[in-house]
Amino acid sequence: MSIDPRVALQSLTSAFEEHLAAASARRSDGDPAVEAAFFAVADAFEVYDDALYEAYGEVTPLQVIDEEDDDDDDDDDIDDEEDLEILQNSEN
Repeated sequence: MSIDPRVALQSLTSAFEEHLAAASARRSDGDPAVEAAFFAVADAFEVYDDALYEAYGEVTPLQVIDEEDDDDDDDDDIDDEEDLEILQNSEN
């Protein structure tokens, strides 16, 4: 069963709003409400991106980055022009 991209977008928008509310009411650096809202945005985004792809064969230009990936930033650095070229070649 696929999800309507509009419904997924509404969920993503709500997750962004909840994240903003949690961030603006933050009580400490490790506020669990902010962390929960952060992960809710990531989850809602992935659902939206998948729904968009299933319905229209489209994706967003965004990517959820795992915290584990942050340690490997030097290994994963790729020139933006190279990324664009790969993307353009995959569309052809």
